[in-house]
Amino acid sequence: MQQAQSNGTSFNEPMQPIHADTSAALREHYANTVLPIWRGAGFDAALKLPFEAVAPERHAPLPPKRYRAMACARQLFVFSDAGDLAHATILFESLRHYFQDTRNGGWFYSVDANGAPLERQKDLYTHAFVVFACAHYAKRSGNADAFALLDETSQLIDTRFSDNGSALLKAAFSEDFAAQLEGPLQNPLMHLAEAWLAARDATGDTRFDARLEALARAVAETFVHEPSGCIAELPMGAAGNRLEPGHQFEWYFLALGSRHSAFVSAGLDTRLARAFDFAQAHGVDAHTGDVVAALDETGRVIDATQRIWAQTEYLRALATHGDAGDVIDAQIARFSPRFLHANGWVECCAGDGAISRADMPSTTPYHLATAYAALPI
Repeated sequence: MQQAQSNGTSFNEPMQPIHADTSAALREHYANTVLPIWRGAGFDAALKLPFEAVAPERHAPLPPKRYRAMACARQLFVFSDAGDLAHATILFESLRHYFQDTRNGGWFYSVDANGAPLERQKDLYTHAFVVFACAHYAKRSGNADAFALLDETSQLIDTRFSDNGSALLKAAFSEDFAAQLEGPLQNPLMHLAEAWLAARDATGDTRFDARLEALARAVAETFVHEPSGCIAELPMGAAGNRLEPGHQFEWYFLALGSRHSAFVSAGLDTRLARAFDFAQAHGVDAHTGDVVAALDETGRVIDATQRIWAQTEYLRALATHGDAGDVIDAQIARFSPRFLHANGWVECCAGDGAISRADMPSTTPYHLATAYAALPI
């Protein structure tokens, strides 16, 4: 693995890669290397919030400029999923204390280094992760406040992010929801689908089925690139649109892995089966197994960056696709030496494989946890 230099951070010695060729080895690295970072050096004990990122060598936190609600919510999911309810409870209380807007409703995007609201806009991506994290925490802990926040935030999403009752929800609004800042985007809608699935599982409430059905129809009508079956980042016809292989794999897991009827009735199951093939053929290097960041509508690579989250989504999609264990093990054997090391992971590589981002964000363990959970034992 090459010596890393990123964001002004350099290392005297190259990071030694982790060689792992089974899912058990990935889970062991996650439990013994990744999680301890965020209980220890990656956790701001004064504010009781996860730092945004740490350096890989000794896990020193990067100087905090902000703390995002989405990052806190992802960490709440991670520790709920790991069964560490003591730490999860701290994160849940911090999420409510710092980010909940009791005046206008909803959740602030971020707070500053002192814990005061910083970026005050209301974005769907953040709200989706609040629902997702509260669902997992509530299911694990039975915490009544988490169930209440899940329901409250879900109802707010229905009313504040919709335009005249449309299921095609907007991506961002001003602090008081008076002004729309951004129209519909694929990524927040995908994570909202993930959140509705988690909420349905945690509560048994059939209202989440209806929400998911409306969302799946809206995505199918607005974002699907029919020739490939892929779900585009922007509504079809928008300038500068692109297809991200990692998101095709992520949608594939949500739709085919959940087997929820909403995806079938919207026709997303068959489209995403084609999208999996398209993304694998054009977005995965046949020799290294690396997943690139973006393609155009013909399948031409327009961004060759390799982000760890896209690699983990490919692993999860392979498991959902039903590929044989030796295929998955071979991909793990290609993924591990390039993206995992004894101190953690590599966040991002350039197209030539050189490390372009070496610091480790607090949001990435969510991707590792969800991917590893889907792999065969």
